[in-house]
Amino acid sequence: MKWAISIISSLVIWAVLGGLYFYWNEEIPVQLPERSSLTANSEQADVEDLDEPKELKDIIKQVQDVVVMIQLENGSLGSGFLYNERGDVITNAHVVMGAETVTVKTADASEYEGTVIGISDEIDVAVVRVPGLKDKKPLQLSEKKAELGEEIIALGSPLGYQNTVTTGIISGIGRNFEIGTFRYSDAYQISAPIAPGNSGGPLVNKNTGEVVGINSAVIEEGSIGFSIPITNVSAMVKEWSASPMTELPVFDLYDGNDTQQQSALEESALYLISYFYESINIADYETAYSLLGSEWQNKLSLEDFKAGYSNTVSVEIDQLMITDSTKEKMTAFGIITAKEAKGGTSKLAKYKIEYKVGFENGEMKILQGKGDGIEIPQ
Repeated sequence: MKWAISIISSLVIWAVLGGLYFYWNEEIPVQLPERSSLTANSEQADVEDLDEPKELKDIIKQVQDVVVMIQLENGSLGSGFLYNERGDVITNAHVVMGAETVTVKTADASEYEGTVIGISDEIDVAVVRVPGLKDKKPLQLSEKKAELGEEIIALGSPLGYQNTVTTGIISGIGRNFEIGTFRYSDAYQISAPIAPGNSGGPLVNKNTGEVVGINSAVIEEGSIGFSIPITNVSAMVKEWSASPMTELPVFDLYDGNDTQQQSALEESALYLISYFYESINIADYETAYSLLGSEWQNKLSLEDFKAGYSNTVSVEIDQLMITDSTKEKMTAFGIITAKEAKGGTSKLAKYKIEYKVGFENGEMKILQGKGDGIEIPQ
């Protein structure tokens, strides 16, 4: 009897084990998804890590390598950026209009000759072919519009100071206006400070480094900058690259162009003086000193220059205007308020300033200057 019970018990156990084995091998795999949720989440996390924003310094380095300064025979300056491996540089039409060939200077100070292969007489866009930049890695053009509030970086060469970088946001979209013969439609308004000479430089997404626009215009009041969306003109510039113009348009604005260029020079002079005082305000005396002309520097050492501002806490420009202007030299007049420290206390002082601004070796400099104290009304 015990033997029979033992056999029955063994059969029951084997039946149970056999059933478990069948269930484990046949039923459970059917119920399980192809990948466990833990594995899927892990793999998805890896993919998301690849899309994380790049480091700002890496983006700036990547972009700076292919942002160029463009110079015409008349000394006017602008910016541009490489957008394909043929050596084609996108810039503004107003930077190169009237020229067939230009000089292009890269971040490493190399100089190349470029030829204008496409230019619009209505939209402020042009393309310059630079054989010396062929096969260099270009910037990527964004295929989608930038959004309001998007963080951006503006690069260019204001006043000949190559590869200047400013940051900001897209502060407005859909802006429409005209400057000279050029129509700006659906433009971005940007908060990043730009200046004459930045024209033609790239506006890039701060997280991806893709070009979203072309820096094109600035309104002096409030330093409002505008950029042409790259999506609006990418088809046109690619067409020029594929089939270069055999004949460039003739601009019927040379008289007006002279006026525009002179106005740009005056804006540059005002910007240079503002930049001088901004440098003083952050105690960057070396930069401020570098903006002075060689004759002034020969008479005033850097040490004496620093000493002259040793008591200056900050400077605010109350008024600044151009009072006399030629292509060679401009005179600027202004009034500033300086906060000065003396004997442990600080006081405000006002000065009437006058500067002569001109060019040395193709760069705009402050050639002469003077300041006279004026009484502050009590």
